[in-house]
Amino acid sequence: MTTITSNGKQALDAFIEETEKSGQVPAFVVGVSNVDEEIYFNCGGFNVVNDPSSGKVTPDSIFWICSQTKFVASVAALILIDQGKLSVDTPVYEYFPQLRNPIIFDSTTTKGASFRPAKNEILVKHLLNQSSGMFYPGINERTEGSVAMVEVYADKETHAAADPVSDFISRIIGDLPGFPILFEPGTDFVYGFSCDFLGFIVEKVSGLTLEEFCQVNIFQPLAMESASFLLKPELRSRLIDLAFRAKDGSLHRWADQIVITEQDPEKVKVFMGGVGIYCSMRDYLKLLRHVMQINGASGVAVENPILKQETVKQMFVPALSEKGAKSLSAFNFTPGSQWGTAMAICTQDIPDGRRKGTIYWGGWAGTSHFIDPESGIAGVIGTQVAPNGDLSWIQTSIKLSQLLYSALDKAH
Repeated sequence: MTTITSNGKQALDAFIEETEKSGQVPAFVVGVSNVDEEIYFNCGGFNVVNDPSSGKVTPDSIFWICSQTKFVASVAALILIDQGKLSVDTPVYEYFPQLRNPIIFDSTTTKGASFRPAKNEILVKHLLNQSSGMFYPGINERTEGSVAMVEVYADKETHAAADPVSDFISRIIGDLPGFPILFEPGTDFVYGFSCDFLGFIVEKVSGLTLEEFCQVNIFQPLAMESASFLLKPELRSRLIDLAFRAKDGSLHRWADQIVITEQDPEKVKVFMGGVGIYCSMRDYLKLLRHVMQINGASGVAVENPILKQETVKQMFVPALSEKGAKSLSAFNFTPGSQWGTAMAICTQDIPDGRRKGTIYWGGWAGTSHFIDPESGIAGVIGTQVAPNGDLSWIQTSIKLSQLLYSALDKAH
């Protein structure tokens, strides 16, 4: 059973203390679990950047986990597939006719770009493995759009519409003659709205909101008491504020420098499977540990698993085409990347870090997670900072990951 060495723990603790004192990054946490239990969790910083009076972050502090939501939405869809209520081969237009006959664009900037009709339809399995062709406008080209929140996510008027999901879809389509995608479904990879549509389909099939479905089938069974699409007062009181990194490198309190998603729980009517969950990283680690247990690392049957073992094992099986794998690796700056049915997959060892076969992903505001079967661990590392892609945090999180791996003891 994998554990943390005493020297490794000391090194992690010392680096966290040093990082906190430096003030170069906002509040952050790092946690790791073996297949049975949490074996390390520590944090640094204050709930409001540069404000000691706001109190120190704790293991139970709430994060807006952004694209870490995608894993949860995928799990929700996989639960319905396990129940025989959803098929991977079902065309998405059977649930949302607006997606019949999508159109393929030559770039992720649709204004003025040429397009052609797609020959194939988007299937549920394409949503799961991120090969649907659905894209975030502008962001995949690494333009200035990568700094801001996706416009459709940030549009608060959608929540007030008579049919919020249809309004969400219509805002993506705009005045185009069909739903925009970037390639023939199933042939490539692009980052986009796939998991939002998984969530919408879960709602259609189950008759519940995505919040209700996840509470009943994921969060409550795993005692993830903090996890929710609704930032209710009891969660907001534990929420770590976003920090804002100015162009000169200085950190500032959040003052709506970037328009983000609707956070008022009374107004939220669209449950976005791509970006919408609030959760403590400790609670998120419970989900990762449960999936690791189902995967069979301990050889012991899991009591009340939320997914079938064969379903979990498919998460670790590459599902993208060769072209798709290259596109993901370029997007993620990680050679040898693939995607299964829920997360990206490492197909080769990362020096001083994750082993081949690790599944992983992260969120827009600086959170990340992974399950590494070879090393026998699952982990979470996260902060709350915008714009995304904060260089200081990337460097810090890489160092935290390296220290974590160097601290592992697999001899037990």
